[in-house]
Amino acid sequence: MKMVGALLATFREAAGHTQRSLGEHFVVSEQQIASIEQGRRPLKPDLADQLDDLLDTKGALTAALAHMPEVDLIPLWAEEYLDREREAIAISWYEGFAVPGLLQTETYARAVFHSRVPVYDEDESEQLVIARIERQEILHRRLPPTTSFVIWEAALRDQLGGTAVQVEQLRKLREYADVPAVTLQILPLGRTSHAGLDGPFILLETPEHQRLAYMETQRGSQLIADPEGVGILTQKYAMLRTQALNTEDTRAMLDRLLGEQ
Repeated sequence: MKMVGALLATFREAAGHTQRSLGEHFVVSEQQIASIEQGRRPLKPDLADQLDDLLDTKGALTAALAHMPEVDLIPLWAEEYLDREREAIAISWYEGFAVPGLLQTETYARAVFHSRVPVYDEDESEQLVIARIERQEILHRRLPPTTSFVIWEAALRDQLGGTAVQVEQLRKLREYADVPAVTLQILPLGRTSHAGLDGPFILLETPEHQRLAYMETQRGSQLIADPEGVGILTQKYAMLRTQALNTEDTRAMLDRLLGEQ
């Protein structure tokens, strides 16, 4: 993505455009153009075609996009979600199998990607780890989104990557539990009801106050805009929050888990 972004910056400057003027031409934000040029946001094929026409690049951006190394390609089914996540003003995330990506340590993220079947090669794995950690920037902005996480206790007791990785991850979660814009709740084992048995999901609210939902599967994902579908998952999330520990008891459980190590 960085290579394509650098090409876009070169062609834009040669054509006499600023990031703002280019964004205005395509009705996108200056920040979006900057993110593409810096390699933090993928250039989508339809926009690449339009940019080639405007900047008279003889199809260079489209060709570069088509021939990027596979490790640089974000799956098409994930692109729109990542765009929405960057711009969201509110994120609600239920996770039962692993720590949510926005809260992972680097070593934990590496253990996640090393667990993939079929395996990633080392270069692929490291680039994916870097991309995941860079996503966490949104939690550290001057005005971060309002975020809520419900995590099943099983994911925290699993020693993915080994005991040292688990302890480091628990410490990071304990730090996030005190961050004002972050609400962290643990759903403990032993509950007699569980609203999240169908699997993890994420709820997003856009700057235009559109509500979306996102779910991943073994072979892809689904971004849901249908109000009925989003409404059902919103109800599930509300139930999960009542079944989970409150924030004070969550901090106490994290302290206990750390004390057991």
